[in-house]
Amino acid sequence: MSIKKETDLTGMQKASEAVATTLKQMRNYAQPGMTTKELDDYGANILAGFGARSAPYLTYGFPGYTCISVNNEFCHGIPSSSRILKEGDLVNIDVSAELDGFWSDNGGSFVLGKDVKGHQRLIDTSKQILQKAIYNIKGGVRIADIGHLIETEAKKSGYKVIKNLTGHGIGKSLHEEPAEIANYRDRYNTERFRKNTVVAIETFISTHSTYAETLEDGWTMVGNKGGYMAQHEHTIVVTDGKPMILTEMNEIWN
Repeated sequence: MSIKKETDLTGMQKASEAVATTLKQMRNYAQPGMTTKELDDYGANILAGFGARSAPYLTYGFPGYTCISVNNEFCHGIPSSSRILKEGDLVNIDVSAELDGFWSDNGGSFVLGKDVKGHQRLIDTSKQILQKAIYNIKGGVRIADIGHLIETEAKKSGYKVIKNLTGHGIGKSLHEEPAEIANYRDRYNTERFRKNTVVAIETFISTHSTYAETLEDGWTMVGNKGGYMAQHEHTIVVTDGKPMILTEMNEIWN
């Protein structure tokens, strides 16, 4: 969507506060021995407190309020009462929601407890790349150039990017134009970022895989060559200069 009046910005700020606060509090609440269903229920209560509704549930009938992916699961993991979190797990939580007709999206990967499996470097790289990408976005910049930046930075650190998972426009629905903000230079994409538009920028940084494949449950995605992936995401407003990061309070960069 494009921010055309003050009420548009206020609406996006409120929806973004809901998803950012939920993500932050879920990350802080997670602990070894907890099921992903317990964690999801906790997040659902926070969203409800804001009057917000789960976007994946509303849009796709997703069997959960948030997406919680663990270890080799890349994204869209289904919260489960049988999936128990363990020390050192690589956990990704993606929270998106609708509030009063406005939609916002954010996510982040983190290590649960001590980094006994050595995932922290991957996570830190993903965070740093997202930050660099976002601060290079302004009106007129080619979307493909940001994708090129993300992939180049990933390669410098010895990682790959997932080519069939992308950022996207957002605002009046969960996915809007631009439909794909890829993590690589898509030479067929000639679109440019436009001032005052709202977009969800995501990194998908991987140890081995370059594509994500859907498991038999119809939702959970894993890498085509295995390994692990870190994802971090902010919803932003594009400006002529420094972007406005609507979900900054999720503290994924801290």
